[in-house]
Amino acid sequence: MTGFGKVLMLAGIVLFVLGVLLQFTKLGRLPGDIVIKKENATFYFPIVTSIVASIVLSLIFYVIGKWR
Repeated sequence: MTGFGKVLMLAGIVLFVLGVLLQFTKLGRLPGDIVIKKENATFYFPIVTSIVASIVLSLIFYVIGKWR
């Protein structure tokens, strides 16, 4: 298996795990996420969720980089 194939498989696993976490936890609705509800429109900006996801992914890629 090529190096690109391994990275692609790892990315798929990471996306699957994140999807499961978002489905069954409150990870997508953390305190600090911006939600503005008007009469017939809702604006949702998950700023805190984005920061947490960025930190987690950075740690994962750091560990993978050190492991290789």
